[in-house]
Amino acid sequence: MKRTMLTGAAALAATALTLTACSGGDDTGSGGEGDASNVDSISLAGWSLSTTPEFQVLADAYNEQNPDVTVELKEYDATEYDTQMVADLAAGSAPDMYVLKNLKNFVTYEDGGQLLDVSDVVSEIDGDLAGIDAYTVDGTTYAVPYRQDAWYLYYNKDLFDEAGVDYPDGSWTWDDYAENAEELSDALGGDALGTYQHSWQSTLQGFANAQDPEADVLSGNWEYLVPWYERVLELQENDAQMSFGAITTNSVTYQSQFGTQQAAMMPMGSWYVATLLAQQESGDAEEFDWGFAPAPQMDASTTETPVTFADPTGIGVNPAVDADTAAAAKDFLAFVASEDAATALAEIGITPAVTNEAVTETFFSIEGIPTDETSQFTFSTHEVLPENPVSADTATLQNILNDAHSEILSGGSSPEDAIADAMDRAQSEVLG
Repeated sequence: MKRTMLTGAAALAATALTLTACSGGDDTGSGGEGDASNVDSISLAGWSLSTTPEFQVLADAYNEQNPDVTVELKEYDATEYDTQMVADLAAGSAPDMYVLKNLKNFVTYEDGGQLLDVSDVVSEIDGDLAGIDAYTVDGTTYAVPYRQDAWYLYYNKDLFDEAGVDYPDGSWTWDDYAENAEELSDALGGDALGTYQHSWQSTLQGFANAQDPEADVLSGNWEYLVPWYERVLELQENDAQMSFGAITTNSVTYQSQFGTQQAAMMPMGSWYVATLLAQQESGDAEEFDWGFAPAPQMDASTTETPVTFADPTGIGVNPAVDADTAAAAKDFLAFVASEDAATALAEIGITPAVTNEAVTETFFSIEGIPTDETSQFTFSTHEVLPENPVSADTATLQNILNDAHSEILSGGSSPEDAIADAMDRAQSEVLG
């Protein structure tokens, strides 16, 4: 018999949302027949507003087209976002709309009845909108994506030139990546390492789960991860990659490693384009020539359309809002799925959920952004798979995998032993 267990914040979230759903509240179903013209302001949750400008960009762009409606932002703590949002929803003080910051927690909100049905908005969208399937359950859609990140391979052209190593061109496998990382480290003679893979489980498991044909996070069968860990451990042992212990003990940030030229390569999400541009302008990152290439692949069969991963980021509507506010919120969601919104996001280096020729042109018109052929191919051509498939089991299984990740890279257990233990836990705590 399948058994679902949530831990930590997820358990708190499920409890709070269930209680709210059972209390009845003001659930307005699909929003009724409200009149958006009766509303002059709607509220939207965001986090770290000073360093995460996308929320204000969307609010301003919408207001430019709808001068009678103001989108008011409510700031939350980035690290406690879901916990605080759950508390506000339970207390009836949540904003009219909120961002689904972590896809693995989407099912908690959806199952708790804390998202309005926005299928009618999606049905009117023209063109492709990446990530919409992640927010659709049994034919009903509960959020509209505004951004769809993807993981790339960033590289420092100056350090590659110094080492005499050819740039990644989109044809690399992970074995090519490891070989070049070691060659770079040797050639740079201690001035910089060949690569930097941050301590997150995403930097290894995200790629494995997207690219490995045997991968299925929800199955609890994770033997396929063993060779992926063996490759990274070898990079650490050969001084081509900083050790996991050094990263965690010293609280090393990935921005400091690539931005100050401590590493010649770095797998990271597309959001880092905007961050690096901003940090080079502010002086927080050094000035150097850089680019981004497709993530290395399992083998050459996927290099024409590289497979990578990332979760979409969507916006949902608080079901406690009245019918008029629901209508206004849906109008805003329709806007965030538009080319106009996508263009506004692309202007600040955000990868929007809508990508077409005009959006791509806008993205690569940003001052300082790499405009080489490989970078443009990387942005426009890939298959992005979600890191967190939507399931009530996802959060707990990912927590188990994260424990295994730390255990392996810290040297506590071999990949075989740690993965076997994780599989046993998955069966006993979740799937058994």
